[in-house]
Amino acid sequence: MQKQGADRPRAPEQRRARPQQPQAVATRERTSPRQYLSEVRSELRKVNWPNRHEVVNSTIVVLICVVVMTSLIFLFDYGSSKFVLWMFG
Repeated sequence: MQKQGADRPRAPEQRRARPQQPQAVATRERTSPRQYLSEVRSELRKVNWPNRHEVVNSTIVVLICVVVMTSLIFLFDYGSSKFVLWMFG
């Protein structure tokens, strides 16, 4: 430890202050509500919307997953409560 210098206390580390940079003023042109809505509408036209069949299939998958997860949580909760009552009841 003596060879490495670990037996002597170290001076506390000092952080270097970062030079302050001036804040850049953001100057953006404001768009009118009409222009904004037209841009939103044009972007929404580019979206690949799912058809009815895909939406129905996705909804069924989500509902099945919710039912399965709810059942698992219920069973774990019910089993753990019965176990605690059996151990300490």
